[in-house]
Amino acid sequence: MTAGSESVPELLPMVFAAPGEALARAERVLRDRPPPLHASVAHQVIGIWQRDFGDMRLALSHLRRARDWAARADSAEREADVLATLGVALVHAGRTRQGMDALGRGVERGTGHTRARVLFRRAYAWWVLGHHQDALEDVRRAVPVLRQADDVIWTARALTLRATVHLALGSVERADADFTAAETLWDTTDQEHDKADAVESRGLAAFRSGDIPAALKLLDEAEERYAKLGTPTFMLNIRRCEVLMAAGLAAEALAEADAAIRTLDGIGGQSTRKAELLLAAARAARLADDPQTAIARAALAVKLFAGQRRAWWETHARLVLIEARHAAGRGSGRLVADAAAVAEKLVALGAPAAPEASLLAGRIALDLGWTADAERHLAAAARSRRSGPPLARMTGWAAQALRARAAGSARGVLEACRRGLDVLDDHRMTLGASELRARATAQGAELAALAQRASLVSGGPRRLLVWSERWRATALSAPPTRPPADPALLSGMTAYREIAARAEEARQEGKPVPALEREQRRLEREIRSRTLHMRGAAPGGGDRFDVGRLLGRLDEGDGGQLVELAVLDGRVHVLLCGQGRVRRFEAGLLAAAETEAEHVQAGLRRLAHPGAEARLPVVEAAGRRLEELLLGPAAAHLGTGPVVIVPPGRLHRVPWALLPSLRERVLSVSPSASSWLRAKETAPPPGGRQVLVRGPGLATGGAEVSELAGRYGGATVLEHEDATVPRVLAELDGAALAHIAAHGTFRADGPLFSSLRMADGPLIVHDFERLDRSPYRIILSCCDTARFATVGADELLGLVTALLPLGTAGVVACSAPVNDAAVVPLMLALHQGVGAGLSLARALRDARAALPGDALHQATGWAFSAFGAA
Repeated sequence: MTAGSESVPELLPMVFAAPGEALARAERVLRDRPPPLHASVAHQVIGIWQRDFGDMRLALSHLRRARDWAARADSAEREADVLATLGVALVHAGRTRQGMDALGRGVERGTGHTRARVLFRRAYAWWVLGHHQDALEDVRRAVPVLRQADDVIWTARALTLRATVHLALGSVERADADFTAAETLWDTTDQEHDKADAVESRGLAAFRSGDIPAALKLLDEAEERYAKLGTPTFMLNIRRCEVLMAAGLAAEALAEADAAIRTLDGIGGQSTRKAELLLAAARAARLADDPQTAIARAALAVKLFAGQRRAWWETHARLVLIEARHAAGRGSGRLVADAAAVAEKLVALGAPAAPEASLLAGRIALDLGWTADAERHLAAAARSRRSGPPLARMTGWAAQALRARAAGSARGVLEACRRGLDVLDDHRMTLGASELRARATAQGAELAALAQRASLVSGGPRRLLVWSERWRATALSAPPTRPPADPALLSGMTAYREIAARAEEARQEGKPVPALEREQRRLEREIRSRTLHMRGAAPGGGDRFDVGRLLGRLDEGDGGQLVELAVLDGRVHVLLCGQGRVRRFEAGLLAAAETEAEHVQAGLRRLAHPGAEARLPVVEAAGRRLEELLLGPAAAHLGTGPVVIVPPGRLHRVPWALLPSLRERVLSVSPSASSWLRAKETAPPPGGRQVLVRGPGLATGGAEVSELAGRYGGATVLEHEDATVPRVLAELDGAALAHIAAHGTFRADGPLFSSLRMADGPLIVHDFERLDRSPYRIILSCCDTARFATVGADELLGLVTALLPLGTAGVVACSAPVNDAAVVPLMLALHQGVGAGLSLARALRDARAALPGDALHQATGWAFSAFGAA
């Protein structure tokens, strides 16, 4: 291409069709000493590339040269166009007044079609600054002219911008119409960057309408498109942070925002984007319970937005700053006034976040005892409960519940909490991935706590039980959506197993594995990303918990009692259910029980090795202290029948059989009373098929499997090279009884990648979720299979909790490392009871009693628990 080439003006649309090629061609044009008009175009192309994808300092330098060359070419239209590009760059650099002046001069210099393009870019600048009505006015003036000129690219850009502004103002339906019209136009062009931006915008629209799985899928698709073009994705980072936060993944949002800020600083990128990323990081840190980080990020964002004259954004950053200060314990009258002022400003700006600020002002005022002020602010926030997206309505119902509490109306509190949690129930059921369902419950934690406190004051033990169940282990109330028959997902999981197996083999040989571990982490991100795209079923959370039904089931057969532990304001309340009634007892502090449980776990780990017998009295003493903290006076009222323990998520690692009053009992554990009821009422599959699996690398070689194969004459036995993940899953599906002897690994950083080691690599939780029906009973003679990650309000993610909603009625699993040799006699004794027709809980109790009385075998027995009711 030469300086005199007629195709030089075509470089401008090429910036967003093939950015790298446009940059290279523009640089070649400048090397050929072009005439002023072409020099102006080339410098403008380089300036746009640097503005959007590189160094703002270089962008401004090239755009000023483009303006100067346009003046030399004596082309008012060319100068108007460059002034518009320069104005946007100045705004992004934080030089708001200079930028808007340049855009104003561009509007004055341009005519007709050129002026319409300048108006579009000024509208974009108004949007960046948060002046949404001004943005809509400029777009209104630009669109008819662009359409009349049959300018497909700029018309599509204008419609996309107008849709984005509508979203900022909460007008989702208008935004959808504009996005649809723009997408139709983009399909007729080769503007690949603009097309990627359109996909990203559709992701934002899906999020604003409450469809988190669709939003994640579209944002991932946009990222793939940007990656092919080699362009940065800072706006996409900001939008994905929003979606991740709404999905309960605040820590991930914070990591993404901070990483994007480092990248932006590294290239000298846009100041406006840095401020927005800081705001996203502040919001994420606040939701991740890191108020100090939130304060630091929000304060810097406020400073940058103020310098950029971006009142809309500055006000939102001030809201996050006030929320973070309140979370850090800095409640004061000044903070109430600040929150109220932010609420008023957000209302004036037409921002959907105004109810959040009013709720915050009301909450702080309540803490200070300013009931009149609190009522005024909470009433304003409560108006959002009737309409809008789910989380906005929940804000309104939270405000209504606080109003009722301040007025002393327990009935009003419970009604508001019920309505708010119903909204969240419907929202959760649109999420297909079990992880998202579990994490989404965090949004309802405050409502659940308010309802429990109101129940304790006015409703008696039965009502407290109902509300404890209302928001406990709700992710297990329905099976997760089955992962789609997605070839990319299936091949990714196969590749993951292969890489993980190669890494494990290399570790055993003492070889370095960093490259394999990097590839494993990449595949994990890909698998997780695809599973998060799954949509759930239609709204509706299933049957409501019925106390009478629970008590009826408990009184059947041998009778028995269910012990549900509720935590209110840090103290454990024991709800003892059985013999037709529910009784309440107060026990100890949750924090003390958690500390004691960690001591017990450490003791069990020591006892798993021969020669640690001296630790046995210490562990037993810790068990006695745990009983006092967790059961208190209720321990004396357990009767003689079976006991079901329903602990809060934070106590999932307690070895309940170690507690003195539970040691000789038929004992099972359940994430919730509702979950236990479902397990109790689950019918076994026809045929009674048994599956025995032996994984590689066990110290004993999985010695119990060979003997069990002899006991269960027709059982399917998978071992050695036959124990591959696809074969194991095929046999487990719909089995009546499965026994898996394999190394177990719990992943606290990614609980759904917790695994059992098979011949061809790890069998992970995501694999189990592909089963049509998991085994009716499953025995896992593996370390750490009963460990979980606590997420959301009171949810658990792990291997056992993946099985329970899929048709498994009973699981035996282990919460600590155990001695492989000592496991063998325990498992053989357990199967002897199962073969005699006993439940897993009764068979496990008898198996413990049959073990030798030494410390090693006792610790092994305590480490295993029976879950469910089979």
